[in-house]
Amino acid sequence: MHTDSGAIEMNVRSVFRTTALAILLLAGTQAAARTVTDPERPRQLEGEDPVSVSWDDPAGFSEIRYSGNRWEAEQGNWVEELARYIRERAGRALPAGQRIDIRITDIDRAGDYEPGRGVDGDRIRVVRDIYPPRLSLSFTRYDASGQVIAQGERRLTDLGYLHRASRRFGNDPLGHEKRLVDDWVNAELRVPGA
Repeated sequence: MHTDSGAIEMNVRSVFRTTALAILLLAGTQAAARTVTDPERPRQLEGEDPVSVSWDDPAGFSEIRYSGNRWEAEQGNWVEELARYIRERAGRALPAGQRIDIRITDIDRAGDYEPGRGVDGDRIRVVRDIYPPRLSLSFTRYDASGQVIAQGERRLTDLGYLHRASRRFGNDPLGHEKRLVDDWVNAELRVPGA
């Protein structure tokens, strides 16, 4: 039995190329799935909870539309992380029996990407006074019988965010936005006299 070593080598190369192409396609698909604008990502948190949190399409958020580096701004899972934080904080503050539906309508994270900062310099989020965190949301709050007791829209911002020392969030990249959430929850859901 005679085997052609050239044919075997071509067959091995073909298998290698096909495998490499499949890996690249899979990696590209996974990389695309990591963006907050991926249409396959959910637009609300799952689960039965007295706090329901949903959000508009992040592609329309100020963070992405006005970014100095849109590609970098789309990376990660920061919208869902912030939504989970809102649910956790509101859930702790909400009186028993009540429920609240919250919809995030806009996010502009603290800092921005500044173009023209050298090689890969536009991939660094620069935090300055001129880039304060901003968060817009709408909500409807219900009592135990299902009656609406409060609703509205809020535009949250902290112009002095760099002057408010806080060790609570340490190096958390969403620390400034989470502090906005804390302030809103304390003001909106606080029980008078508590």
